[in-house]
Amino acid sequence: MADDKIEVENVNVPGQVTRVDRAKYEDMKQAMLKIMSSDKPGMTAKEIKEGAIPHLSPDLFPEGKTSGWWAKSVQLDLEAKGALARSDTKPLRWYKT
Repeated sequence: MADDKIEVENVNVPGQVTRVDRAKYEDMKQAMLKIMSSDKPGMTAKEIKEGAIPHLSPDLFPEGKTSGWWAKSVQLDLEAKGALARSDTKPLRWYKT
C-alpha cells in the first residue's frame, strides 16, 4: 500500500527524495516538534534524539531503538522543507522556524 511510505528530502542533497516508513517518520516528527522551540541557537542532534525518545511510540521504537537514524532523517527533511533552521555553531544546533 502506497500510504505506508512517505517521501523525504535531504537538505544536503537537493533534489534527492527517499521513501521511508510513514508511521515512524510521523511519530518522530511529532516528538521532535514537541520538544524543539524557535529559540536560537536551538538543540544539538544529541539533545533532539534524547529529548524525543520519551515521546515516541514504544511499539514503533522499542527502547528507543533506531531513534537516532529517524531523528536525523526527519531533521534533514524538515530542514530541507524550511520547518527547521541550522545555527552556525559547533556543535551544530537546530531550531523551529
